[in-house]
Amino acid sequence: MSSAPVRSPTLRPHRMKKDESFLGKLGGTLARKKKAKEEENEERTMIDPNSKEDPKFKELIKVLIDWINDVLVEERIIVKQLEEDLYDGQVLQKLLEKLADRKLNVAEVTQSEIGQKQKLQTVLEAVHDLLRPHGWTIKWNVDSIHGKNLISILHLLVALAMHFRAPIRLPEHASVQVVVVRKREGLLQTAHVTEELTTTTEMMMGRFERDAFDTLFDHAPDKLSVVKKSLITFVNKHLNKLNLEVTELETQFADGVYLVLLMGLLEDYFVPLHNFYLTPESFDQKVHNVSFAFELMQDGGLKKPKARPEDVVNLDLKSTLRVLYNLFTKYKNIE
Repeated sequence: MSSAPVRSPTLRPHRMKKDESFLGKLGGTLARKKKAKEEENEERTMIDPNSKEDPKFKELIKVLIDWINDVLVEERIIVKQLEEDLYDGQVLQKLLEKLADRKLNVAEVTQSEIGQKQKLQTVLEAVHDLLRPHGWTIKWNVDSIHGKNLISILHLLVALAMHFRAPIRLPEHASVQVVVVRKREGLLQTAHVTEELTTTTEMMMGRFERDAFDTLFDHAPDKLSVVKKSLITFVNKHLNKLNLEVTELETQFADGVYLVLLMGLLEDYFVPLHNFYLTPESFDQKVHNVSFAFELMQDGGLKKPKARPEDVVNLDLKSTLRVLYNLFTKYKNIE
């Protein structure tokens, strides 16, 4: 008795493969369409390579790196490249803790992307709590910082430096050319945009009110020279008593020594030499002298100077003139 023929099972698996192949292709097509839809209108930015060679842009980066390293010198942290060294939140955490004199509740070291972003979130929330009440526009977020977006990192650091009155001078009107790439109807479109990173020191400090010196600098340089001559005559009338003479306002008051001595002469007292540096050598010593002179001015009944000590030390003529003009207004009739 012959046995019944066995049906070949090969057709069914072949059909299943065909079905799976069809579903795979369909799924892939749907995924590609979804991805294409997501990519449509997507925008990406990058810094124009030529713009990175701009002197002010390079100076801004150098000044900020030097500042961070000065602040964190006790932590033995050395920043060499902003994008690579700040993106994970570790350095930003230490920087904010040092500047704000507070401890953040975050993990000290974390290697995972999720952990790094959580740390960044905590650090940036603390930064925002400090900056928002003072009207700062937030031009960064967790993703841009973690994504090593140099422009976002620079905006953040400039805001921190200004808020905490860092003893540095940022280059004014530093900007960078940004290439913006967008996808429209399947085609890539590019545009160049100028991103302003700094304005003037006064505007970034939040002092938007203009005064007579703004007007003199902007519109009446001829009258400015008259004001400078009047101030030189005023200060020399008193400094000559110590056999000292001023010919350049912006440079000779920058170390604070003449300011301190001038206040002693105007208020008729001797300033003990141990209270200031008679021959300052470092930036910090000069800032100490100018700050001490400002304290003497306030003790004499003057309002706190609008200028920062760091601005005077950094040879900012407008700041120096403001300080001296306040003295002239109060003491011009003193012999």
